[in-house]
Amino acid sequence: MEARLISAKDLMKKYNVTYQTLNHYTNFGLLDVVTKSGNARMFDEAYAAERLRQIAKMKELGYPLRLIRKTLLENKEPRLL
Repeated sequence: MEARLISAKDLMKKYNVTYQTLNHYTNFGLLDVVTKSGNARMFDEAYAAERLRQIAKMKELGYPLRLIRKTLLENKEPRLL
């Protein structure tokens, strides 16, 4: 099954994320760019939506971005207290 790509601009609109936040998540290693089309960064929509959901959930629980990145890179869910 082929991934459905979404541009950064459309991702921001659809998932209510600012450019600065999306850029920070990308630069910080929380969100992977699949490809570039000209100047537009393209993301796998299903992956990006799930990642944004996970990040928002962990931020709500008070996790700092460094711990969120570590948790996501280790590919495990955070232990809830």
